[in-house]
Amino acid sequence: MGRVIPLKKSANTAYLELKNLLDEKLVKVEELINIKLQSKVDLIKKMSDHHFVSGGKRLRALLTLGSAKMAGYELGSRDINLATCVELIHSATLLHDDVIDESRLRRGHKTTNSIWGNQSSILVGDYFLSRCFEIMVDDGDLEILKLLSSTSAKIAQGEVLQLQHRGEADLLEDTYIKIITMKTASLFSAATRTGACIAGCSSKEKNALESYGKNLGLAFQIADDALDYYAKELVFGKEIGKDFYEGKTTLPLILIFQRANSEEKNFLKEVMSKEKRTEEDLSETLALINKYKAVEESLKRAEYFVNVSRDSLSIFENSEEKKILQNLTDFSLGRSF
Repeated sequence: MGRVIPLKKSANTAYLELKNLLDEKLVKVEELINIKLQSKVDLIKKMSDHHFVSGGKRLRALLTLGSAKMAGYELGSRDINLATCVELIHSATLLHDDVIDESRLRRGHKTTNSIWGNQSSILVGDYFLSRCFEIMVDDGDLEILKLLSSTSAKIAQGEVLQLQHRGEADLLEDTYIKIITMKTASLFSAATRTGACIAGCSSKEKNALESYGKNLGLAFQIADDALDYYAKELVFGKEIGKDFYEGKTTLPLILIFQRANSEEKNFLKEVMSKEKRTEEDLSETLALINKYKAVEESLKRAEYFVNVSRDSLSIFENSEEKKILQNLTDFSLGRSF
């Protein structure tokens, strides 16, 4: 199955530092999520509880809280309210993604769609979004309302674009970057820019935090896609080859197609165009992944975005929050959960 690439021990420490720094606020985010997802419809409550009990890093909520704190926001609860919005948008996309991908497991737990069906999962995801927009309207900041509304639209467009190109072994790297920019990086950048808006930052500072989030999100997704070809489920919480079996062409496959000979290209086209891929297909593809060092090359690509993300915060004064957010960029490459 190929060698396992060692993970950086300091990466998870950076995430835990951020979580510890904002622990009291994160508890309030969790409480607000629970309040907002109350419903007289029993099934909505059951599905919501099931989704959130499965855990999750709350990374996007933490980015909203951390960005606001670094930028000087101190009084009030807008950061908690809007971090809740960001997390609800993310959770809605997860419910929808599981339906699209026909996923049975997420974070080691059965998905809501595998228990209650696709129709209920889509509608509960929509319910999350509607509650999110209620919070945004109550907040009353038109800039943030526009930002998070447009971000929801970008995520949906990214999902459709990925579906449009599913099964294409010869997917262009530029198209892949567009997909993950919309699907993943857009919410990261919205989270960090929202923090800047809450703190009343200048346009330059808002743009800097947006750049930080966008490039962090790109690095995060590229690393996640690379992990699909070497991670073990007990280490990372996902089975190896999940994207491959779903017919998703991610960066490792793009890189081996760029380097492959004609026979290997034909194999990749044939295997990705199939309705279903087998373990033997994955085994042969992993051999090409190893041959062309596609995982290592993918992580090199991700490292570029890590550096851009880290440097984006250079305009802010040195602080504990800034140091933690900069160190967090390593988390995207070296996390083990």
